Amino acid sequence: MAAKRSRLPRVDAAAQIRVLKRLYPGARCSLDYRSPFHLLVATILSAQCTDERVNQVTPGLFARYPTPGDLAAAELAELEEAIRSTGFFRAKAKSLSACARGLVEKHGGRVPERLEDLVQLRGVGRKTANVVLGNAYGIPGIVVDTHVGRLAKRLGLTAEDDPVKVEFDLMERVPKRDWTLFSHLLIHHGRVFCQARKPRCADCALARHCPKLGVAAPVRAAAAPFGPPAAG
Repeated sequence: MAAKRSRLPRVDAAAQIRVLKRLYPGARCSLDYRSPFHLLVATILSAQCTDERVNQVTPGLFARYPTPGDLAAAELAELEEAIRSTGFFRAKAKSLSACARGLVEKHGGRVPERLEDLVQLRGVGRKTANVVLGNAYGIPGIVVDTHVGRLAKRLGLTAEDDPVKVEFDLMERVPKRDWTLFSHLLIHHGRVFCQARKPRCADCALARHCPKLGVAAPVRAAAAPFGPPAAG
């Protein structure tokens, strides 16, 4: 891993963060939640699904299953139907059911505040655990989704593809106080400017701080307002 890092260009991560904060002053988690349990469930549902769709499903889901105990006791077929529109509903229903049982049996129905405990729950990896810790509990964590992984490489902050290795590289480059926010900033930027196929480098305020690694042909597009995009 050290050899890969040695091939990275020198970049000013602090300057990158300053620009991103200016572009997206209201950056936050786009999943709706009222408790750590709500956020945990919503994040599991968000796999291969837009946050907007998850936000449409969760109000009815939590009205029907308001606590981990209720969710653990749910009939699997009924749970599948309740979350069908989020995709992969059978696998997600099994994960939610087992996760809820784990919360009840091992944590007294409370979502734990340690990553080590969270990742022992069904359907919960480091990404989901860091979403919950950072947003529900205020415990800094870097969430590496597809946007964050792609942008971290383009910005010259990592040479890794594995999400866990990307996470640890970013932990070294980003101040701990900004870990949770930085993930939101990259997610917003990935939606607005730095799309996978046609990044709008010519319109991007971050361009002079970005080595554009892996970008073959930067594309200019119509300007979009600076600020958080719609959830999704």
